[in-house]
Amino acid sequence: MIDKRLYEITPEIRELSKLSEETSRIDPALYEKYDVKRGLRDLSGKGVLAGLTNVSDVRANMIVRGKLVPQNGELYYRGYNVRDLVNGFSNDQRFGFEEITYLLLFGRLPNERELNDFNKLLSDYRALPTDFVRDIIMKAPSRDMMNTLARSVLTLFSYDDRADDTSIPNVLRQCLQLIALTPLLSVYGYQAYRHYHDGKSLYIHPPKKELSTAENILRILRPNKKYTPLEARILDICLVLHMEHGGGNNSTFTTHVITSTGTDTYSVMAGAIGSLKGPKHGGANIKVIEMFDDMMGKLKDWEDEEAVSAYLLGLLRKEEFDRKGLIYGMGHAVYSLSDPREKIFKKFVGLLAAEKGMEQEFALYSLVEELGPKIIANERRMYKGVCCNVDFYSGFVYQMLGLPKELYTPIFAIARMAGWSAHRLEELAQHGKIIRPAYKPIIVDQEYIPLSER
Repeated sequence: MIDKRLYEITPEIRELSKLSEETSRIDPALYEKYDVKRGLRDLSGKGVLAGLTNVSDVRANMIVRGKLVPQNGELYYRGYNVRDLVNGFSNDQRFGFEEITYLLLFGRLPNERELNDFNKLLSDYRALPTDFVRDIIMKAPSRDMMNTLARSVLTLFSYDDRADDTSIPNVLRQCLQLIALTPLLSVYGYQAYRHYHDGKSLYIHPPKKELSTAENILRILRPNKKYTPLEARILDICLVLHMEHGGGNNSTFTTHVITSTGTDTYSVMAGAIGSLKGPKHGGANIKVIEMFDDMMGKLKDWEDEEAVSAYLLGLLRKEEFDRKGLIYGMGHAVYSLSDPREKIFKKFVGLLAAEKGMEQEFALYSLVEELGPKIIANERRMYKGVCCNVDFYSGFVYQMLGLPKELYTPIFAIARMAGWSAHRLEELAQHGKIIRPAYKPIIVDQEYIPLSER
């Protein structure tokens, strides 16, 4: 039995924390004095160039007469516009996640035979070690599924006889296995939590080899294993839109940083999962859902533009919801005029809303999408434009699919595992140096004082 007092914040810890906080505080003016790019970004939000990548391209600006001009956002995977990729497989009524994973890993679109072989390979890897669910996932289930996922990924190291082999063939094998297994680790972790913490029935459904990743997620999550074709296809599109977004986003940069040390694949992916868990990175769609729940509860007429505008203004002025001064789902570190993923996603969201009888809710989301950027621009000093991001609608989709909030961010990780894998392989192929940016010390030299004289 663990002594709960070990996890209490005692008066002694509170007093020491004040000293730690005081010691850690740095005068903000010094960042400007020494031209430090906080967050590795300049005032316009543009990232400091730290590397090169051939995996994807995030476009939000163009050069016009020597000046950087914002444009509607575009996202390319290995040179292909994501809009074209989604239109391609969705028009054919096919699932796309596996096909686009092949593209990210191998740099070209597969032909029919290659895609079938690749699907079979992922299906064969979609099997956890014997007793892993019982011995690992069922033991000490966490209330946070991202921690559960990171622990499970790290534990797989112990089952791999070549865990530390960083040759490209072995790392590719490990990455493919993790891409295949992350859905199982996420959903089974949630089922264990739901059973042991909430007293609900325990369901551990095995995946079916002939099903896609999206279909298997819904199958192993739901007690009756049932789902509609539209539900599975929209979840599949969501995975495709979340699977990659350049080398500079926090979790992918984390992948490059940890890979550059020469460590194993499981440690790298656990680190990336830890990065994605942060609410500033992967957890934004949960806040969007909570914000809309609060809004719907307070507004009598969801079609009243004045009332909706007043609520949004109240959010910015820290008078509504969590009083953080944010309209969640609005704004992006790179995009200013539009997020291409949100634009692609929206038409499919409308189809699902119609199937679920949630057209009124969808209309409110659309209204906030229209009003939000204008209200932010009027209320705040902006260095660049603001637009809806992909998280604005993804949480709404998960809600319509009946997915628990605990799995919102793990589903992001399921998708992004493919992108992380492509970037890990790219970093290893360069045989580069360990990534080590500089920090300027500003501490003042001190003379040592003997203990008896302090």
